[in-house]
Amino acid sequence: MIHSLSIQNFLSFKDEMTYSFEASKDKKYEDYQIVKVADGVRLLKLGVVYGANASGKSNLLDAFEFLKDFWFDVMDSKDLETGVVPFLLDDKTSTEASKFKLIFYVEKLRYVYQLTVSNETVLNEKLEFYPGTQPAIIFDRKLNNKVSEIVFGPKIKISQVAKDEISIKCLSNMSFFAAYNGVNIEIEELELASQWMQNQFLHSIGTETSLVRYSENLISKDKTVKEKMLAFLQQADFNISNINTEIIKKEISEEFLNEIKDLNIPKSEFEKLQKERSFDTLKTTFEHKVINKDESISYKELPLGLQSDGTKRVFGLSGGIIRTIEKNAFLAIDEIESQLHPRLIEFVLEKFLRESEQAQLLVTTHYDGLLEEDDLLRKDSIWFTEKQDDASTRLYSLSDFKAVNRITSLQKAYKYGKFGAIPNID
Repeated sequence: MIHSLSIQNFLSFKDEMTYSFEASKDKKYEDYQIVKVADGVRLLKLGVVYGANASGKSNLLDAFEFLKDFWFDVMDSKDLETGVVPFLLDDKTSTEASKFKLIFYVEKLRYVYQLTVSNETVLNEKLEFYPGTQPAIIFDRKLNNKVSEIVFGPKIKISQVAKDEISIKCLSNMSFFAAYNGVNIEIEELELASQWMQNQFLHSIGTETSLVRYSENLISKDKTVKEKMLAFLQQADFNISNINTEIIKKEISEEFLNEIKDLNIPKSEFEKLQKERSFDTLKTTFEHKVINKDESISYKELPLGLQSDGTKRVFGLSGGIIRTIEKNAFLAIDEIESQLHPRLIEFVLEKFLRESEQAQLLVTTHYDGLLEEDDLLRKDSIWFTEKQDDASTRLYSLSDFKAVNRITSLQKAYKYGKFGAIPNID
């Protein structure tokens, strides 16, 4: 589970800002909203971020997504860019490296990952863990004369041959983890962190993410997921009795091949398309329960394209939420309210909280009605982003405000600007 992420000089985050899942001493809803991961460490399962447009909400999620991509992206050349973007609206920071610090727990072990990276190279990458009360280094990588030097901690058992192989594979513009994945060795302390990063740190769901395709793929690969998605939709009051997904072959014309041959498609995939002249695609239909005028019941099947935007949105979200719960994973969703009725937003969040064990969900939203849901949100799970005068992002928690427990309506207080993070409209 994630404890916190600190970000500095990345997109709109100029100065160091920290998002934390650590719970306050408040015992409210502790039974289903808080996980005790270690002695004295209590982590929240849900975080909700508010802020005006262009205040940096999405950039917070982009920081998580950057790490997910960077960790396992194998570079073919040291000349390729890392993909990191510093705060560009300042002459000084625009030429400096970005910094990240992620604290997380795997099987009660505390890990601290630190990364300093420019768009050209990794300057420092370090992973520590806490076998006791003191940190122990797993690896510490530094740039020396444009060459990455990797030092392993004294508790790490690794042969010199393996060290050399990792060092050779670890180009200066890629993560240590991408190189480690390409070597046939297994270091227990490192493997725990690496597997968590790969399997339990999920890709973020952005406003442009094809959620429907994601859920279709889940159903096609795992039929047990279908029943859970169907139950999800039915609980959300959609009149759907069944979901059918099948793989169909779609033929490719010569004209289509000519149109895509100059696109950046891997050679092996293009040659496969040329040879087979077809590709597999998914076809999904929804079976609706219909009560006729004579009160008899019939069932009508409609294609995915004819479903409402709300149905497609909930269907898509169901896959992500179910997978997150099953894997005890971390998932971030941008603008969760998109195409959803307010009651459905509350349903999705409550279902996640009630059914998850050690999963975490971080969402951004403009829907301030959630602030009135006192039986759903803890105050320490509410965060804000605000654009400052220099266009950088300030990230802060509702818990930072004194006497917040005396406020009778958080929604009204937010609307009237008590917490900031709203548009300044003249």
